[in-house]
Parts: sequence; structure tokens; C-alpha cells
Amino acid sequence: MSAAKVTSGYRTGVWHRVYVMEKKTVDSDVLIIGGGTAGCYAAICLGERSNLRICVVDKADIRRSGCLAAGVNALNAYITEGHTAMDYVRYASEDACSIAREDLLLDIAGRLNHVTRDLERRGLTILKDENGKYISRGWRNLKINGENLKPILASEVRKQKNVEVIEHVNITDLRTDGRARGAYGFGILDGMFYEFRAKAVLVASGGASGLYRPNNPENLAHQMWYSPFNTGAGYCMGILAGAEMTTFEMRFIALRCKDTIAPTGTIAQGVGVEQINAAGEVYESRYDRTTSGRLWGTVAENLEGRGPCYLKTSGIGKKAEEDLYRAYLNMAPMQTLKWVETKGPSSENVEIEGTEPYIVGGHTASGYWIGHDRQTTVPGLFAAGDVAGGCPQKYVTGALAEGEIAAEGMLEYIEKDWEGESDGNFLTEQSEEKKREYGRKLRQEKTGQDRAGYRLEQLETAMQKTMDEYAGGIRTSYRYSSTGLDLARQKISDLTELLEHAGAGDLYDLLSFYELRDRLIVARVLIAHLRAREETRWRGFQEYLDHPGKKKEFECYINSVLEDGKIRIIRRRLEHVPC
Repeated sequence: MSAAKVTSGYRTGVWHRVYVMEKKTVDSDVLIIGGGTAGCYAAICLGERSNLRICVVDKADIRRSGCLAAGVNALNAYITEGHTAMDYVRYASEDACSIAREDLLLDIAGRLNHVTRDLERRGLTILKDENGKYISRGWRNLKINGENLKPILASEVRKQKNVEVIEHVNITDLRTDGRARGAYGFGILDGMFYEFRAKAVLVASGGASGLYRPNNPENLAHQMWYSPFNTGAGYCMGILAGAEMTTFEMRFIALRCKDTIAPTGTIAQGVGVEQINAAGEVYESRYDRTTSGRLWGTVAENLEGRGPCYLKTSGIGKKAEEDLYRAYLNMAPMQTLKWVETKGPSSENVEIEGTEPYIVGGHTASGYWIGHDRQTTVPGLFAAGDVAGGCPQKYVTGALAEGEIAAEGMLEYIEKDWEGESDGNFLTEQSEEKKREYGRKLRQEKTGQDRAGYRLEQLETAMQKTMDEYAGGIRTSYRYSSTGLDLARQKISDLTELLEHAGAGDLYDLLSFYELRDRLIVARVLIAHLRAREETRWRGFQEYLDHPGKKKEFECYINSVLEDGKIRIIRRRLEHVPC
């Protein structure tokens, strides 16, 4: 039954629907926003190690939400025999061209193997050889049967007696009075207004997709590399609360199988094939061997007329082909179906392309500026997983490690640093204003339209077109200029103003409204970061036409804070770390 009462009235010649939301207050010691990899593992650690009341909130069902909804076939962060945690730190730092927090990387590198063994203990199948040793794929990857990874984590969360899971609730804003005190959101199915009150808050809601026009148009727009349901909400709520963000300009652009956007690593590493251009030339050696360099090599070959580019699978053996069919059927079935309908990988090379850019701290260093305990610059607010910045190449096990670190940090914060709420009236008014805001958006004459008649999906398309054309999307081969960025900034500002006049005819519209708000705010911060780093440090990921090449003066972190509605850029030295 809906908790939003619907009434109607006749005014100025138009029938109006008015939603009156009922309020539900949820008290806990720790609020975890996002039931993905990091959020689930943080809840498990807190549940097993404390008597605190934990609340996990997800806008979907934690059994199949987030980036791991369909599972994965490898753990890409593991320290194999003969290597050390410092090897991983060096690899990740070099791949990020030194713009990475080595202290944060070392934190997770020391835990990668521990959390891997813990996952196996909880039911994950990790493939082993005849001697009982894990089967590696390179020096830092393990092969797994990971299609049930999220259900395993969800089941472990629900086993914790002191953990409450609330699903189908969209969190939009943090509850703050200088410290994080909880969050506000609404029930996607029941229309309830939720006020979550907590002593510490963990944001673990994932990165941002959908900022740029995607590879595939219209009905296939969701067929992308990163979860289309991750809208940057975790970033947005922190930005609005005044949290410091870092390195948004280090965008992530995945190199994928054309059309299906299926992973290429399983082919390149699993079968050991090379990247070739249309003439059959192996071109990888001409470019940097970093993650961004492999992408840029493919882009450059196409720009110089030597594309399309491929993974050279033609001629691989029957067993290798069967292994690929099996692997992709689990994690990217569209690729297997494409092979079945065509000649198959052993007879035909696999064409590759780059995706649209994403902001994701699990692969690059984009996200909150955090300390060792994963606390942000807002006291009581913690971040883990894709929203946590400074620590690239986390992948699944790194997100687990960061969830564990954040759990330990929150326990210490509550024990030593937590302070009671200073002004109850201020927080009460904040709560009532947010409830009124939801109600205003649900009071709309033209369903999902603004006053000018634009629908929410039209505004979203305009945002993606703007970012694609002026802020380095697929159309410009990821390249951008100062003039283009300035145009993008103005157009995103105009769209934000239009959105302010938009409303919602129902709860789905309300969800769409806030998802677009989140993306527009993240896009605005991203543009400011791209403009501030006046160099090209990561070819492909960040190709600034006005400023080609690296500059010594930009061997620093580009950070930002939203103050009085304006984005203030902060430069921090590489050796600078929070206390």
C-alpha cells in the first residue's frame, strides 16, 4: 500500500494531483547508503564485530544491485606468489601517472588476499589447479565462478542480527549539521518520506554513468560498461554537503567489444591475443602500456585511418573458443549470442572500441578526498568503493577491503569522536524542507515535464549531447578544448535551471528527477576539474587539446569544494595526505 496519499483539485482550469507523503524515521548507529560490494562487506564486518545497530539502504534489491549484479569471472586485485603489496601499489600508481594516494593503495593491498580467502569461506568458487592453488590470470588476477557473488554477500548481510536492510528507497541528500547525521530519501514503491538518523554514515553507492551519450542509442542505451543505475548520487550528496572531492578529471573509458560492450580483458589475458589494426599490424607497442594508453592507441589508430581495430582471435584453438563462449555466457551473454550468430571468435577477429567516459573511483582516482580510515572532510561521513577517491585499481577485492577499513574507521569514530546533535530545531526544519521539496515535485500538471514542456528524458538527452560534443565524449574521440568546456559549463548550467522547474507526475518521475539532478551536478564538477588540469596526463582518459603533454606543475591532486553555489578548485601536493 502506498504511503503517499493522493488528492486532487481543480485550479486555474487544470486538474492537479497532490501527493501527501507520510514520514518514517529510522534510527541506527551506522547508516550505509548503497548495498553494493563495499556497502555489503562493511555491514558484514560491523555486524560480526560490534553490537551497533546497522542500517543498509539500497534503491534496488541488494541480491542483484550495483556493478556486480550479473557477477564477474575474475578477481582483478590479488597478490600472487612472488609478489608483494608494494608491487601492487607501484603498478596502480604508475598506471595513474603518479596521481594516486600510495598510502590508500597500501591500505587495501595489504588486505586483498585476506578478503579473497574470506569470500571463498563464505561460498565463492575460486578456481584451483590440481595442487589446490588458485588459478591466476596474470600476476594479480584470479579466475572465479562469480555469477553468485552478490547473492552471497546479500545472504551474509541478512545473517547479521543487528543489521537492518531497507530496499527500494532512493537517498537524495545527507542529514547534516556540520557533521553527517543520516540522510533523507523516499520509497520508490510506497512513496514514504524517510528520515534516517545515525551517528556515522558510509556512502558506498557507486560511481556515475550516463553523463555522456553512450555507444548504443535509444533502446540499447543501457547496454554500457558501467551500471546504468549508478547515477553519481553518492558523489552528489557529498558535494552538496560541502565534502572535498578529488581527481574527477581522471575519467575512466573502457576498451570493449564493439556493440555488445563486453569485456576485452577475458580475451586479451585469458587467451593471450594482441590488439591489431585493419592492416593486421600489432599496434600496442607504439603507445603507453597503461590502461589509458591501450585505449588511446585504439583511438589514435582510428583517427589516423588504420582502423577499425581488433583483438586477434582468428586462429585460436577449439578449447580456447569454448572457454570464451562459457565465460561470456556468464557475464556478457550478448557477446556469446553474437558469436553464435556469426562465425565465432576462432574464425573472425573481435572488433573493439572505447565506451563513453565514466566517473568511477574503483578504476581511477575519482571521488571523495578521504583519510586512512576512509572518513571524508565532513566529520562522520565515510566513503568506500567506487565513490572513494585517490585509490585506483580497486576492483572487487579492493572495494571489499575498503568496506572493511571504513567499518573499522566508523567504529573508532563512534567510540572516540562522535558528538551528539547540537541543534535539534535546525535538523527538524531541514527534514521538513526536504519533505516539502519532494511534495512540490510530485505536484505537477504535465507529468514529468517542466514549465517549458520538456520531459525529463529530453533534458537528460540534452545533457549527454552537451557532454559528448563539448566535454570530450565519443564524438570528439575523447578530446576537448577550453572553449568547448566553457560552452559545456554554460549549457549544463542552463539545463540545471530548466530542471529546477521540472516536476514529477509519479514516483518513477521523482526518481528520474533526482537521478538527473545527480548527473548534472557531477557533470558540473567534472567540467571544472577538466578545465583546472591544464595538461594532458592520461591520453585517452583526459586529452586536453589546448594543453598537450604532461607538465611538472600539475604533478598534484586537483580537488574541489562547492561553496555558496560555486566550485572552488584546490591543488594538493602529491605528498599531502589528510591527518
